[in-house]
Amino acid sequence: MGIAMLAVATAGCSSNMSGGGTAAQDAAPPQAAQQKAPQQEKQENNAGQAVQPVQQQERQLVRTATVDLRSDDVLKAIGQVKDRATAVGGFAGQENSTAKSGSVTVRVPSSELDRVVKDLASVGEVTRSEVRSEDVTDQLVDVEARIATQKASVERLRVLFERAGTTAEIAQIEAELTKRQAELESQQRRGESLKGKVAMATLTVQVATVPIAPPKPEEAGFLSALSGGWSALLAVLNGILIAFGALLPFLVALGVPAAVVIYLLRRRRRVTRMNEAG
Repeated sequence: MGIAMLAVATAGCSSNMSGGGTAAQDAAPPQAAQQKAPQQEKQENNAGQAVQPVQQQERQLVRTATVDLRSDDVLKAIGQVKDRATAVGGFAGQENSTAKSGSVTVRVPSSELDRVVKDLASVGEVTRSEVRSEDVTDQLVDVEARIATQKASVERLRVLFERAGTTAEIAQIEAELTKRQAELESQQRRGESLKGKVAMATLTVQVATVPIAPPKPEEAGFLSALSGGWSALLAVLNGILIAFGALLPFLVALGVPAAVVIYLLRRRRRVTRMNEAG
């Protein structure tokens, strides 16, 4: 409570000081205002120059590419793909290959992606090549703004923590400080992840001894909808049958004794009623 009052009082003092300064400027003679005008104009020009690079900043793109190759020697071709990635400062990631087909995913500098994709024509016959770009400039700007705001918030809490006078205040501020520090670290990891994706492009190369069939385009229309619905119905029925098959042993093990008990009880009641009637 004392810290909150101190913060409010500090804000009030700052507001009063700001208001007093404004009144003094309003009461200043015109000559003084004319002397300050060039300085204010210079500050505005500097502010405009500071904003301009932000508006004209280079777009941040996450680039990915997929290339299909045909080669008589799959393992050799995949090795050559990894060598080309390493030669430009990249590295190999996931790999899965056999004698007839295989795939490898490599990371290369974004500025070298086009050259590496073009150079793959010397590794094998390129049957398909696709390069995609995703603009994440706004995401990076948003993350950096959140990081700056969160850092300022953490610093303010640290100042309040040093000024805390009671155990309750210390515990409360420490809990909030831990929460905001975790949020700050989360935003920092997100920013580093985005920057890493921008710096290093992802290239996936599929190699086979025969040309790889291109992916079929999605068909739209009544027949495709009917086919999708029929497939969904079969999937649901299959799931029901699987569930019934899993429950059947329990139904047999528990149902038969239960049926016998019910039969005996009903028979006993019938005999009792016949004896009472006789």
